[in-house]
Amino acid sequence: MTDTIADWVYYTDFPKVYDNVESIKIPLNILNSLIGSKNIRQDFLDLYQNYPEILKVVPILIAKRLKDTIIVKDPIKDFYFDFRKPNYSIEEYVMFLEKSGIFDLLEKHIVSNLVDYVTGVEVGMDTNGRKNRTGHAMENIVQHYLEAAGYVLGESLFKEIYQNEIEELFSVDLSAITNEGNTAKRFDFVIKHNSTIYLIEVNFYSSGGSKLNETARSYKMIAEEAKTIPNVEFMWFTDGQGWHKAKKNLQETFEVLPHLYNTNDLKNDILKTLK
Repeated sequence: MTDTIADWVYYTDFPKVYDNVESIKIPLNILNSLIGSKNIRQDFLDLYQNYPEILKVVPILIAKRLKDTIIVKDPIKDFYFDFRKPNYSIEEYVMFLEKSGIFDLLEKHIVSNLVDYVTGVEVGMDTNGRKNRTGHAMENIVQHYLEAAGYVLGESLFKEIYQNEIEELFSVDLSAITNEGNTAKRFDFVIKHNSTIYLIEVNFYSSGGSKLNETARSYKMIAEEAKTIPNVEFMWFTDGQGWHKAKKNLQETFEVLPHLYNTNDLKNDILKTLK
């Protein structure tokens, strides 16, 4: 199993960072006028009177999304601050700025420019998106090899397609695939090879956890169910160091799913072996 599939843009989505900062650059620059203030409480109140929109960018200064309600447990009462539609007096928002440390950050000139500061915050927060980028990176790898093998998107290769759409497209009954009683199954890819329809799932696990066992068990069931459908087979591409801690489950799935491959198999032209 490979240790990573990280590409050049995996670690930080800089365009997303820049877009997020650009969308709030004006109120951030207005707040810049408070940096080094000698009377920051009053200066903020005066600024708020003229530019009330500055309040909405306060959450990102403590690495919270603008849409988030910020909950504070105070000995007197619980606060549920909404910075988009203020639900407390401005004095209580000032108390938040004081007690959270934001006024200290500005007053003591710890930062010199809030646009630069928030850019750094956004880079840090963007690391939360790496899990999703890992999944997308694995999908991109598989799609690359499928297309290199001659499958054409929209003709013999279909991406992110639901069970009912597959049934309509290929006139096939997939009702045997129960998806453990959940809503209609969506497959990452579907390819048509000669007379066989391959239903494909793709994932990558860099670390262990219960999710791997659940995935292996679920895909084992789909593989067994697919065997009851003429001219339909299930295929699973997976990889990552996480599987070292779930070898047993992966082995059990492999016993009923011959089309279980990793990225190394793709590099070794496993797709050319399809009949």
